[in-house]
Amino acid sequence: MTAMANTRTEPDLSFLLDHTSHVLRTRMAAALGEIGLTPRMHCVLVHAQEEERTQIQLAEIGDMDKTTMVVTVDALEKAGLAERRPSTKDRRARIIAVTDEGAALAVRSQAIVDKVHADALASLADADRATLLRVLGVLAEGDLGTPSDSPRPARRARQ
Repeated sequence: MTAMANTRTEPDLSFLLDHTSHVLRTRMAAALGEIGLTPRMHCVLVHAQEEERTQIQLAEIGDMDKTTMVVTVDALEKAGLAERRPSTKDRRARIIAVTDEGAALAVRSQAIVDKVHADALASLADADRATLLRVLGVLAEGDLGTPSDSPRPARRARQ
């Protein structure tokens, strides 16, 4: 029996995006792990500082389910990096407030994230780097901006 020859004439976009995304996530997790954070913890710290936000709002920004968000905020609270407080805008809501220690760590973690991103793009020429980022932005805001509804949704990779 003869194996079927690969007749693909176009690059496998799904593989390219999935593989590079996976490698970037593992590098990010390792780098942030050196200062005791996960990428999710970093995301919450950074976005909670921008403006008063609830757990639900932060979960949407970080693409986390409610359970994952609760675990993430619990870890941030335990580490003294953030705390749940009543909202100043809606007394029924609770927001995530970043402590001074959390704000200082967020500055460090953002520098780490920026370095991981820069390292990932370092092998590209400046023009190629700019083009890649521009085109990915166009895709993320356009055709690949919203997942399709499906009776059998695609599973997201574990992070």
